[in-house]
Amino acid sequence: MPVEMPRARFEELVSEALDLVPREFAKAMDNVVVLVEEYNAEEPSILGLYHGIALTERTSQYGGVLPDRISIYREPILQICETEDDVVDEVVTTVVHEIAHHFGIDDHRLHELGWG
Repeated sequence: MPVEMPRARFEELVSEALDLVPREFAKAMDNVVVLVEEYNAEEPSILGLYHGIALTERTSQYGGVLPDRISIYREPILQICETEDDVVDEVVTTVVHEIAHHFGIDDHRLHELGWG
């Protein structure tokens, strides 16, 4: 049975997950914003999505662009979790996974590292 959780609490969990990012990585994050959204209309079951140009792919031509976005999708995460502790764990995993994409780490490598 999916977990029911107010949006404000879910947003707190995302904020807490961001606080777990080591300071060196947080400082290196450049021109990126993290948003909570209900779900992705094109792929309703995905948990998160990085929209942007990874740091490893930016050239000297990069500039004057809107921030990259990391979307964390509330409904799909709540659907796959059975307890609030499960939600906490899944939010951390999803936030780390999407931040890794910002740093240019692909899904294959993330799975190898245990951040599926």
